[in-house]
Amino acid sequence: VEGEEKEAGVEEKEKKEETEEEPAEQMEEEEGEANGGEGENTNGEDKMALAEEAKPSKRPRIMQCKVTLLDDTLFECELGKHATGSDLFVKVCDHLNLLERDYCGLAVWDTPTSRTWLDASKEIRKQVADYTYEFTFNVKFYPPDPAQLTEDLTRYYLCLQLRKDILSGLLPCSFVTLAMLGSYTAQSELGEYDPEVHGSHYTKELRLAPGQGKELEDKVMELHRTYRSMSPAQADMLFLENAKKLSMYGVDLHQAKDLEGVDITLGVCSGGLMVYKDKLRINRFPWPKVLKISYKRSSFFIKVRPSEQEQYESTIGFKLPNYKASKKLWKASVEHHTFFRVSSVEPPSSRSRFLALGSKFRYSGRTQAQTRQASSMIARPAPRFTRSASKRLSRTIAEGVALSQLDLTMRSVGPLIISLAPTLMLRPNLRPAWVNAGDSPSAAQNDLPINHSYSYIDAPFTSNSL
Repeated sequence: VEGEEKEAGVEEKEKKEETEEEPAEQMEEEEGEANGGEGENTNGEDKMALAEEAKPSKRPRIMQCKVTLLDDTLFECELGKHATGSDLFVKVCDHLNLLERDYCGLAVWDTPTSRTWLDASKEIRKQVADYTYEFTFNVKFYPPDPAQLTEDLTRYYLCLQLRKDILSGLLPCSFVTLAMLGSYTAQSELGEYDPEVHGSHYTKELRLAPGQGKELEDKVMELHRTYRSMSPAQADMLFLENAKKLSMYGVDLHQAKDLEGVDITLGVCSGGLMVYKDKLRINRFPWPKVLKISYKRSSFFIKVRPSEQEQYESTIGFKLPNYKASKKLWKASVEHHTFFRVSSVEPPSSRSRFLALGSKFRYSGRTQAQTRQASSMIARPAPRFTRSASKRLSRTIAEGVALSQLDLTMRSVGPLIISLAPTLMLRPNLRPAWVNAGDSPSAAQNDLPINHSYSYIDAPFTSNSL
């Protein structure tokens, strides 16, 4: 998978940071030279004081990092200013005692509804703004079959993520499904129903759905009271077995427009690329059908192989809000394709990329195949852990402290599809005006065939196929 990575601002940002980190002594010398000959001036000291205040603030040598975990607790640690995303991620996973960690990642929230995944290979300070080192720990790659996870702890964290997705509206469910999932949540967090311990309105203390009402809470209690000899781990497994069947399970959503300017939503998941409109899926591009994905400025393109009724390959284009959004969607597609469809990732070539076209970005983590192999070798005893709601409810009963509300942002889903003639995006005279608007005369550097330096899991592919 090839793409264009126009990082013109990166070098300027690095130069700016180097300037900000110059030793104070050097800056003082330059200031002294600038004010030379003004020592006898009565206003000299005032001018030097103003110049001192105008100096750019230096980036601190120690980063105070704060990570909000899936149970809404806060993990804090200190790292050196050159620490990478991997350094922080390892610390968080060690704190959580999590071994099957390749499904997860750290996110930086640009806005309440837009996040960017922290690149494990790059320095943290170059990926955040305003010296704000605040992140969230989330599931990044949702396993298609959670039963293949080795440890109960990993499945529990996946349950926590899915509960957040339900509460935020990212994982819509019917009333029946909400009640069933809520009953498994109650069983996992609280254990079997005990009238002396739980009382008659205990589900009010559990956040089960956005805007939940008494009807849902009563149905959850009705189902929960029927469970006998069901362990918390079994409840988590039943929760995941039902959640994975939901249509929006594990779909990473990106707002876009089709060629006619209609608002749609593009989704990236383990199975491929999805297109939604008015919260309904209207098209699907499974990974085996995709020949190439690329982006140019704010445009994102999918090249698909022809069906049995078609003779030519077709390229479908979408318009993203801006260049950054287009690149983010492309990177998400590269990462999901590599993680779920590739058995192993070869290290990047040592040859100079001075004359190379396309993006330098490559997914550098372990693939799902490698993760499963590593998980099968886990030999430690099952780790013991306390479920979050169990701690909160016991505190509520003992001390009368109400359960705190989750701080979640409601987000809506909006989808798409486009049916184009096979050569529509290939013939310049047929391209919409927005495709070439402001573009350079040269072809998009990312418009290259998929690089098959990877070892694919399920098929022998030609050099031009996926």
